[in-house]
Parts: sequence; C-alpha cells; structure tokens
Amino acid sequence: MANQTAAGPELLQYVRDVSLREDEILRDLRLLTAELPGGEAMQVMAEEGQFLGFLIASAGVAEVLEIGTFTGYSTLCMARALPSHGRLVTCDISERWPEIGADYWRRAGVSERIEVRIGAATDTLEKMIAEDCSDSFGLVFIDGDKANYPRYYELALRLVRPGGLLVIDNTLFFGRVIDPLADDADTTGVREVNARIRDDQRVDVCMLPVADGITLVRRR
Repeated sequence: MANQTAAGPELLQYVRDVSLREDEILRDLRLLTAELPGGEAMQVMAEEGQFLGFLIASAGVAEVLEIGTFTGYSTLCMARALPSHGRLVTCDISERWPEIGADYWRRAGVSERIEVRIGAATDTLEKMIAEDCSDSFGLVFIDGDKANYPRYYELALRLVRPGGLLVIDNTLFFGRVIDPLADDADTTGVREVNARIRDDQRVDVCMLPVADGITLVRRR
C-alpha cells in the first residue's frame, strides 16, 4: 500500500490546474486576504474552500454554522453551495475581518444567506442553544481559536442535527501536535479535541492528512 504522496509546489500546482474552480470573486478575496498580517496562514486553502462547498452540495445541506469567519473566503465558498433558501451563520470575535468579506458576498449574490454574529464564539453558541437551535445545522465548520476547540466541539455537537457533519480545520496544527515541546494553549486544545473525538462513541470520524489536517465528524 502506498503512503500519501508529498505535495510540493509543482504537484500542488498540478492539482489546482486540473481541479480548482476558483472564479474572479474568490480569487480577488483570497489575494486580498494574503496581503493582510497573518492572512495567508489564517485563511483556508482554495482547495479546502472548494471541498467545503462540495460537501454541502453533495449532502443537500441547507443550514450551515461556521465558527471563525476571518475575511469570509470559506464563508463565501459554503454560502454559494447552499440552495437559494439556505442559511449560513458565521461567528467571529471582531467585526473588522467579516466586513472585508461582506463586499465579496454581495458581489457573489449570496449576502442574504449569511448572518454574522460577533462576540466570543462560546457565548454565541450557548445563546443559540438557548434559542432552541439544537439539532438545526446540517454542517458545522470549526476554524476558530484552537485553545477553545474542545468547547466548540461539544457545543457544535448539540447544534448539528443527527447525521450531520462537523468539519474541523487545522487538526494537525502545522505538525505541532506531535512535538513534545509544544505545550501552548492552541496546540494543547487541538490535541485534546483530537483525542476526545477518537474516543467519542457518539460520532463517526475520519481525519484527512491534507492541508493542515481536516477532521470529518458525523453525529450518529
């Protein structure tokens, strides 16, 4: 059995040449984001955005929850994949970054599908549960601050419907998860959520060693 092929710059470019369908609006937002401090590291790869849209369209998802908006590249990819009556709730700690994405959402004609909630994501999710939104979402994308990943996971499991998906980004966290000297809060949070999912009999799990690690979780 072959191991995973290492994807250097040339092979990654080949993948993009034969499969990436990134139009002008998405490309403009990605390039703008890359110019921001830490922007290139914080935004999802174009291929991952396309993958999220693929999952939503394939599963017929109509309601999406996103934890961590940043400039809204992944938000746009997912909103476009929703049906016309679909809804995407995206959470961020600051208005600054989602306001950048809002112009591109309008250009793409999907801004009416997107609701931005500003504040600490744990507070936002707890409020949604109190508003009787449990079991509401077909897909939840977790890409916020890593120290809070374990808490986001537990709250997201209450908000996703049975049979729905959690998609958790950065679960390899630049390889720091296997570095015994890495004991910062973010790395510890990612390790904890990975171990928790592994042992969680409420879900099915598949970790993909692509991008910075993407874990797919299906609520049973």
